[in-house]
Amino acid sequence: MLYYLSEYENVLGPLRIFEYITVRTMGAAGTAFILSMIFGPRVIELLRKLNIGQNVRDDDVLAMHRSKQGTPTMGGILIITAVLIATVAWAKPSVHAYLTLSTLVWMGLIGFWDDYLKVVKKQSKGLNAKSKLLLQTVWMAVVFFVLWNNDSTRPFTTQLMVPFLKEPIFHSMPIVITVIFMYLVLVGTCNAVNLTDGMDGLAIGCSNATWLAYVVMAYATGNIVFAEYLNIPNIPGTGELAVFGGAMLGAGLGFLWWNCHPAKIFMGDTGSLAIGGSLAMVAILIKQELTLIIVGGVFVMESASVVLQVARFKLTGKRFFRCAPIHHHFEIVAKENAVKEGRPDASIENLVVTRMWIMAIIFAILGVATLKLR
Repeated sequence: MLYYLSEYENVLGPLRIFEYITVRTMGAAGTAFILSMIFGPRVIELLRKLNIGQNVRDDDVLAMHRSKQGTPTMGGILIITAVLIATVAWAKPSVHAYLTLSTLVWMGLIGFWDDYLKVVKKQSKGLNAKSKLLLQTVWMAVVFFVLWNNDSTRPFTTQLMVPFLKEPIFHSMPIVITVIFMYLVLVGTCNAVNLTDGMDGLAIGCSNATWLAYVVMAYATGNIVFAEYLNIPNIPGTGELAVFGGAMLGAGLGFLWWNCHPAKIFMGDTGSLAIGGSLAMVAILIKQELTLIIVGGVFVMESASVVLQVARFKLTGKRFFRCAPIHHHFEIVAKENAVKEGRPDASIENLVVTRMWIMAIIFAILGVATLKLR
């Protein structure tokens, strides 16, 4: 909405600043952060009153996690609300912004349903896998339909870019292959973020690093000068995704304020699916889907650790890691080392999370570097 104030620059010159994506990206980030800070305590208190708290399994491999029993969950509601308000306020209306916002809400609703069944209805498994996949499939079909029937997005929809290469390796993939590929990106990213959400501040901290990288890439893709210089596709309108990414980053930092150890609130599947889904959508829209493997390196590690653990156990009865996802393996090893060295283990969780954040930042920098290394 604020973008349209720039049309009145003849009346008041400074209003022209609302025309610039960089200004609106910072504005969206600041707005989302402030909203998260203001409404964070209220959301936490409301979830406590509704008795919507985290359930910790009795057989949890890490006894230290049992102290988190009852911590308010479904905190993704705070992230989604802050991003919605900030994006609507600062982004210029476009098919890219609408699709990404809609994906955020749709995936958040799927996660909310899952959390509701787990926490309120006490169904430990929550929403079954078939229902999740069906809902995600429906949404991917809607996304493809919109992209294919829009003149500004159709030319790029079936392209496939690969990091380090200047030109798409496929300029026009078959429609069926395109839909399957987009679906795998969406589902894979959602599951990866969801698996990473297992320690205070871990998932949101890593996603913040990833969002910062995609803010840069979205801005470059939407800017004809930078796109030509970097030899990446210039896709008109995708610059507004930088505004959305700024809102996600601001909301993420605000949520981290309440989610850092010891966490006062968890994002739940409501947050992890919303973050993963919208991140995948931005990657799809700016044709940097495969770059997400690099930028989201921590998420890839988490997913790969689960796949390897399950596969090896089924084949040999043995395990690769002490526990999967891999952040729990690191946690167990760090705790054992602390005991051997006679150190207190109270800060183990912060130790592991901080190191994972460092890795996430390195992966994000490497991902952005691929824009130039072509």
